[in-house]
Amino acid sequence: MSYKTILVHCDAGRAAPARLGLAAALAERHQAHLVGLHARPPFEPVIADSGPFALDLLFKDHEEALAESESASAKSFAAAVKGRALTSEWRSSNGHADALLIVHARYADLTVVGQHDPEASSGVAPPPDLPENVALGTGRAVVVVPVVGAPASFGRKVMLCWNASREAARAAADAMPLLKAAEAVTVLLVDPKTSGAGHGGEPGADVATWLGRHGVAVTVQRDAAADADAGDVILSRAMDHGCDLIVMGIYGHSRLRELVLGGVSRTMLASMTVPILMAH
Repeated sequence: MSYKTILVHCDAGRAAPARLGLAAALAERHQAHLVGLHARPPFEPVIADSGPFALDLLFKDHEEALAESESASAKSFAAAVKGRALTSEWRSSNGHADALLIVHARYADLTVVGQHDPEASSGVAPPPDLPENVALGTGRAVVVVPVVGAPASFGRKVMLCWNASREAARAAADAMPLLKAAEAVTVLLVDPKTSGAGHGGEPGADVATWLGRHGVAVTVQRDAAADADAGDVILSRAMDHGCDLIVMGIYGHSRLRELVLGGVSRTMLASMTVPILMAH
């Protein structure tokens, strides 16, 4: 497997340049086509029964904000791809960002989005649950870039969170091009339990053997969460190992816009300090 098409969410937020830079670097490294997608959310007035004149003013403000956001996004995307050896295209579509990304991501090998920025202004800003909505709804791997940005060494030291689940297996397979190119890969197991239906007789041995056949040299680390949140343990170990990418499965489901996430997934998305590749 190789990445041939990478999709990146483009907006006018403060974290967008770092996200676009990471996506462009990934596309160049893997000789992939880069698609920048900008969303133009619909007009949804928050004031009911405000009269046609007030609605006209609100609609005008909305359209001006959309135009300003799209212009800034397009400039950031152009700056990210300038001078790089890659092919790229710019798309701007009407609709909510998460719904658009879910559809467009099905025709890409990898999608890059940003962590929710609590300081982002409302209106044309993406929804706060965009990363999990896309990861749960698209069937593709999603790289979430933290608001603080990504290290220049992205992908050199990778941590694979392994619990022998379907989601973890999917994330590992989707991340294979990155795992094979990494200088060091740590397979982390938190509170693993020996099981013939999961981890096997020696937790971590089976996944290490599988990865080894792909040419990935791994170090297996078993850890205990005790009374701590497993997500906090993962983040701490990633820092200990100097990891610049975490690979993990995301757990939960979305129904009628009501999102239910597992505790580890919620912790990771809220407190991440390095990019996370997640798959469902």
